[in-house]
Amino acid sequence: MDNFIKRRPNSKYLRWIGFIIAATLLIYLLSQQGWGQIYGAIRQIRPWRLVLALILMLTSRLAVAGRWYVLLAATDMHISFPRAARLTFAGLFAANFLPTTVGGDVVRLAGAVQYNLDGAKSTASLIVDRLVGLMGMLLAVPLGARPLWVWMIVQQGWRDSFGLESSLLGPIGVGKLWGRIRDLFRRIGRAFALWKDQPRSLLLALAMTWMHMLSLFSMIALLLRGLEEPIPILLVGGLWSFVYLITLAPISINGYGVQEIAMTLIFTNVGGISMEGSLTIALLVRTFQMLASLPGVAFVPSILVSMRQREVSEYDSGEL
Repeated sequence: MDNFIKRRPNSKYLRWIGFIIAATLLIYLLSQQGWGQIYGAIRQIRPWRLVLALILMLTSRLAVAGRWYVLLAATDMHISFPRAARLTFAGLFAANFLPTTVGGDVVRLAGAVQYNLDGAKSTASLIVDRLVGLMGMLLAVPLGARPLWVWMIVQQGWRDSFGLESSLLGPIGVGKLWGRIRDLFRRIGRAFALWKDQPRSLLLALAMTWMHMLSLFSMIALLLRGLEEPIPILLVGGLWSFVYLITLAPISINGYGVQEIAMTLIFTNVGGISMEGSLTIALLVRTFQMLASLPGVAFVPSILVSMRQREVSEYDSGEL
């Protein structure tokens, strides 16, 4: 559990630097379009679409909670779905609003321990939960790969960049990369050990991921249609998968700024959406993500108190 929580000392400062850079770029993009235009675009969307978009985002979050519940239940850890949902929403709320030292997964883990669940198994379930979510998004990559490839190669003329990349991946670079890949797969293997005889649970968790993705993609497609800039939902899924992968880079706080910039650039250049429309959708997606996490505010305080009490008790007992 400790290895799951610990981070490199400099990661906090790097994320703050990345957040500042990304936020500055986002503010620049917004200043170029003008807040008046953004506000006008939002007003163009009918209220019923905004309400339905929020419902779809909440459905997405409940599917994420269901995915974790399925993984926990497969390890014979007794927890009800409402409790798993509470911890999931608490983690989402923490990731959006609390300082970077308190991550959403750490809050979920602390809440699981508070419910007397095994710490090691809970940690493994959180890792597998993330990996299953990543797997689901990777399956959506082909839906947007072709238009993204066309934009990068034909329109941007990035052919020469491949020669540079191949020269950088010399024998030493390849060796280090392969070493990291092997280490990553060893960790993944250890995390999946508890579910090696539970393929049905893993498939059900993946199905929950697809429900989450369908709800999210439907919400974006719904808002785009409200702006009168519709694109097929399959293309929405493919483009968002790239936004998701970019946001995974630990260079900002919860992806703030990075998600918005990536979504704006990809949906504008690859999806053919106007810059104004892409910025509007990016801001709306972030807003609905925050609103959907608000139920977690009711559960975070008790979890934080429990975390603090545990730290004090460990300190008093000499474990720290």
